[in-house]
Amino acid sequence: MATLSSHLILITALLLLLLHLSVPSSSQECQHAADCSPPPSPLPEPPSDYCREGNCTVSPSPSPSPEPSPTFQDVRLAAAFPVIQRFRASITSDPLNITRTWTGPDVCSYTGFTCDSPPDNLTATTVAAVDFNGFGLSAPSLDNFIDQLPDLALFHANSNNFSGTISPNIASLQYLYEFDISNNRFSGAFPPAILQIPTLTFLDIRYNSFAGPLPPQIFNRSLDALFLNNNNFAQTLPPNLGDLPALLLTLANNNLTGPIPRSIGRLSTTLTEVLFLNNRLTGCLPVELGNLTQATVIDAGNNLITGPLPCSLSCLRKVERLCAVQSLANLSLSENFFTSVGPNCRRMIRRGALDVRGNCISDQPAQRSLSECSVFFLQPRLCPFMPLYDVVPCSRDRTSGRRVAPGRKSNWVSYSALSEHKAL
Repeated sequence: MATLSSHLILITALLLLLLHLSVPSSSQECQHAADCSPPPSPLPEPPSDYCREGNCTVSPSPSPSPEPSPTFQDVRLAAAFPVIQRFRASITSDPLNITRTWTGPDVCSYTGFTCDSPPDNLTATTVAAVDFNGFGLSAPSLDNFIDQLPDLALFHANSNNFSGTISPNIASLQYLYEFDISNNRFSGAFPPAILQIPTLTFLDIRYNSFAGPLPPQIFNRSLDALFLNNNNFAQTLPPNLGDLPALLLTLANNNLTGPIPRSIGRLSTTLTEVLFLNNRLTGCLPVELGNLTQATVIDAGNNLITGPLPCSLSCLRKVERLCAVQSLANLSLSENFFTSVGPNCRRMIRRGALDVRGNCISDQPAQRSLSECSVFFLQPRLCPFMPLYDVVPCSRDRTSGRRVAPGRKSNWVSYSALSEHKAL
């Protein structure tokens, strides 16, 4: 019995030994497995004010690559580019979609812009001319645009909707010789900076809302053409009007008063067309008007001019016709208060070269009524230098010749200026 117990104890011990040998210890298992190391503990969260105290370093996100700068043909075009883009941003209406072409570095291809070499550097390229005629663009001002194009020689902007006043900075444009802002919405007094542009020869500011007197200085400028019609200019014409060496002068459709200055006779070798019609001019027709031997158009119709017609008018050998507005001709003395005509003017009437309808000449047809003329002359109206009205300062053969056919106003530059959308 004791032997059997000993055998049971031995067998039990052997079984426990075998069981122990079949299960490896933890140290033995970690010698062959990589995942026996305990996982690292997570780092503690920094306190909420830790980064605000400058203890955190944040890596910046990579910035996008910059776009390449545009390449311009000339440094002057590079300078003009931002000027044009600022003006483009100010435009409030572009019915013809003109500004769609105002992109990219090729400034010379923009619609309305022309490039050329400036006088101070014939190898350079610059914006030399801007022509916006008929574009219908709207913008509150031209300031910081044309005055920032220093090489500009020509600016035309007929029939747009630009407004405001004209910047005094345009006086710095040393090459500008043509300036046309006709048929826009400019207002205020005559732009004084225009008087300071040194090279200006062509000025067209008709069909705007400029008002006040005409500065005498404008008639001292060396202008070939001056178009001031269809504004609100008022007061008398400056006495130095005859100092203007222009070929073309239009003063029609304003509120000008007083007489036509006698100095107009000094334009005898230059003036070819002049329009005074539709103002409130008074006084008598100056005898010096007959000195305008180069004139083909003289229109003083629809004013308050009175007195006899000076016989010097017979010296206007290049005026094809003296007639009323209704006849579509070149010189109108109609709708005034002229009282008589001399022998030479009567010969001009007979051959169809002079029409004096709508006046107070008693022995001529189609005159004002007697009552209308009587009311006008209730106030004494005397002409100075009356003896000169019978003087013919030229040879008589200038009044002879064939009957003159009626002209058409559309054939003359000055009459074209009476059309607001007409670019001259």
